[in-house]
Amino acid sequence: MKGSQAIIKSLTDEGVDVVFGYPGGVLLPLYDVIYDSDLKHILVRHEQCAAHAADGYARASGKVGVCIGTSGPGATNLVTGIATAYMDSAPIVALAGQVGTSLIGNDAFQEVDTIGMTMPISKHSYQAMEPSEIPQMIRSSFYIARTGRPGPVVVDLPKDVQEGELDYPENITIDLPGYKPTKKGHPLQVKKAAELILTSKKPVILAGGGVIHSNSSDELQHLSEIIGAPVTTSLMGKGCFPEDHPLSLGMLGMHGRMSSNMMVDECDCLIAVGCRFSDRTTGDVNKFAPNAKIIHIDVDPAEIGKNITVNVPIVGDAKIILSHLIRIISQTKSVNNHDWVDYVKSFRTSCMPRLSFEDIPLKPQQVIKEISEAVTDDTIVTTDVGQNQMWMAHYFTSRNPRKFISSGGLGTMGFGFPSAMGAKVAMPDNDVVAVCGDGGFLMVCQDLATVKEYDIPVVVCVLDNRYLGMVFQWQKLFYDERISQTKLKAMPDFVKLAEAFGVNAYRVERPGEMKETLKDALNSGEPTLIDVMIDPNEILPMVPPGCGLTEIVGEYKVERENPGEITYQHSAKETGGD
Repeated sequence: MKGSQAIIKSLTDEGVDVVFGYPGGVLLPLYDVIYDSDLKHILVRHEQCAAHAADGYARASGKVGVCIGTSGPGATNLVTGIATAYMDSAPIVALAGQVGTSLIGNDAFQEVDTIGMTMPISKHSYQAMEPSEIPQMIRSSFYIARTGRPGPVVVDLPKDVQEGELDYPENITIDLPGYKPTKKGHPLQVKKAAELILTSKKPVILAGGGVIHSNSSDELQHLSEIIGAPVTTSLMGKGCFPEDHPLSLGMLGMHGRMSSNMMVDECDCLIAVGCRFSDRTTGDVNKFAPNAKIIHIDVDPAEIGKNITVNVPIVGDAKIILSHLIRIISQTKSVNNHDWVDYVKSFRTSCMPRLSFEDIPLKPQQVIKEISEAVTDDTIVTTDVGQNQMWMAHYFTSRNPRKFISSGGLGTMGFGFPSAMGAKVAMPDNDVVAVCGDGGFLMVCQDLATVKEYDIPVVVCVLDNRYLGMVFQWQKLFYDERISQTKLKAMPDFVKLAEAFGVNAYRVERPGEMKETLKDALNSGEPTLIDVMIDPNEILPMVPPGCGLTEIVGEYKVERENPGEITYQHSAKETGGD
């Protein structure tokens, strides 16, 4: 068979049934085979959206997502999505077209060094130089993408390699010297962690995206309950622990909940599972968890000790290690942290928000409350980046893993809508809602054509304040309100824009409208856009860059005279709070 046929066979052998892509000249051999194949190809309107859709597909389903882009500008357009997946450990395989092998390095038409560009932002990059390399290369790509710490793998496909012939092997073996991810944690380290937990009086669990990737949410909840440890999450870990659970603290960090930040500051044992201690989570590392011994469980050894000094490092799969920890602790003795648990619950209650839900223009908190009332626990929610993202992370209650999808590490504007598209394709029986900012949505709005053409019934909620909200917020807080280039003056009418693509669209301006409009949109089974007019002056309290987690500015503050004695003071009028 030809190399192009081998690519499609290799994909179908891996269980791939859908890809997101955009054709180009050097990909004509591949697309000629796609024409007759059973593979469902979704033609996006921009390659970046193909990568984000593959990302959303992967995160919602746990499978490997696949995207395709041509050489040169097609490959460079994939780069942002590849980097997003890399930072957030999403398993995708990106197939990039390339000029013929004899032209590589000659600055040929639409040639870029795809391998050189993507090597720092992918888990691995391949370039096929012979058709016979394709089957093992693609098999290895999928194995690398989904094992250990998941991530994107790039396969560069020169045109003549797609056109050349090969004998497709009956048996494909994977030979990856040096790539053997550790699964089982070292038993002595696990024992040390158990001993530290058993002697602690104020334990807290910090759960990251690794809990979701390893499907270890049940083990996490079991551990939390038997040791009396409240759970806070990173942005990527949101949903791995039910946020309405009595031991849930919510998200930690710069835009995290006050209860999370304060309890991590007080704890004497921090059990970090599948997180990388990013600067947005820790704040000033010199002030992070100052009273705690830190246990760090992660499948990627490079993350342990990278940002935070830890006392007990454990390399391995979170599900296996948490199960081992639970066995040891359960067999040893009962843990009595009732005083700590009662204290945490009391403090969390004192941080509950006091909100007005009748304001016009709408407060984002009002909108999120109504979104929450309109969706179910099975609804998948994606977000864009900026204020809309942080409001959702802060106020939207997630109860299940793989139901809250957001761009964390790279902070990619435009992520919310195409990732929702991929999530809906992956999970057609689940409702999917994308919550976007007006600035981010405008970057990818052309793919309204995609959801219309392929009848992908996602609902896009555009939180419309006519500002680049998060940058605008920083300018107000830290730059003496010198508002420079963040007001979006010439903006479209989003309702008319959606209607121009044949997509249903509505505008929400008053309390109560969001809930009913969203319900109707979800029940319609059609792609829908809801333009939500919100107050541009609303600000979410935050930890300034370079500060400790307790140094919160905005609408509330905390004064603490002694450890264990926290006095909550609300300086907002009616909004603010946790």
